[in-house]
Amino acid sequence: MEVLVPIDGSECSFRALDFAIEFARRFEATLSVVHFTDSETDATDDILDRARERLRESDVDCEPEVSTDVELSFRPGDRIGEDILELVEERGYDHVVMGHHGSGTIDRAILGSAAHTVVEEEAVPVTIVP
Repeated sequence: MEVLVPIDGSECSFRALDFAIEFARRFEATLSVVHFTDSETDATDDILDRARERLRESDVDCEPEVSTDVELSFRPGDRIGEDILELVEERGYDHVVMGHHGSGTIDRAILGSAAHTVVEEEAVPVTIVP
């Protein structure tokens, strides 16, 4: 089983990573950890370093990667959700584990939600970690 874990640096995305690590152990799955962004910055390096540390501590063989093919616009969450779905299709992932901030209706209307976009599409099983 191939599992995609999108991370954005938030605590909920790292809780999702922790869940995915345990999920991978339990079901003998392979993890792919990807950070989606429109440009690499020092913050990107920090996010990847945090992910590497968690993976190393858990003895999981996975090198986090960055996808910079994102064009962030008015609703960046929706755009990132669409990019996650494109990657799922391209690479044939069997499952997605991702965090969700639990933002309210107003935040969802303005910013969108990557998790909501991925779940709505029903293209792949998704586990949402709050």
